[in-house]
Amino acid sequence: MLKIQRFVCNPYQENTYVVSDETQECVIIDCGAYFQDERMALVEYINGNGLTPKHLICTHGHFDHCMGNDTVYEVFGLQPEVNKKDDFLMSNMQDQAMYFLGIEYDNTVPPVGKYIDSNDVIEFGSHKFTVIETPGHTPGGITFYCAEEKVAFTGDTLFQMSIGRTDFEGGDDKEMRHTLIDVLAKLPAETTIWSGHGPKTTIGAEISMNPYLR
Repeated sequence: MLKIQRFVCNPYQENTYVVSDETQECVIIDCGAYFQDERMALVEYINGNGLTPKHLICTHGHFDHCMGNDTVYEVFGLQPEVNKKDDFLMSNMQDQAMYFLGIEYDNTVPPVGKYIDSNDVIEFGSHKFTVIETPGHTPGGITFYCAEEKVAFTGDTLFQMSIGRTDFEGGDDKEMRHTLIDVLAKLPAETTIWSGHGPKTTIGAEISMNPYLR
């Protein structure tokens, strides 16, 4: 059974996840830890629970979801895995930091370790995540879906009663609608959605009440 630990990080209240199972292997999803106490909390949780991180995976390349990648790289030796179409975002973290937060970000950004798409499966412990391409918020937006336990990590594509913005560079309204209606809404209704910001929800609840999925 999956154990999902959520950390709410940085000024944008971004959700960083550590997902583990009974084997003590884990994956880190969207490491947005920015402040030192956030970085320490993440590392202490992993080490304190005897976990072995196997992957650092990113639903997309926006700065608020990646600003802790350097700590994961330094402590655990993992490089981020992301869709190739978001490489333009991964390579300009400094510019994003200035645009979104008005700050100078001089941390050493780890290089992408692997580009992933819908042909890939993320394996750790006794579980696996299917990679689903879900563009719209960014060109390379992806969702990590565990069919066995019916959970999905959607990043900034789908939130509780809302969706991600499409007015940033690379966003696309048409692609977002296709992603929501023809991809995510096709997942089982009982699928739990763990979003990039805010509380968890389910596909069934969003189909019933989220106007963007109708």
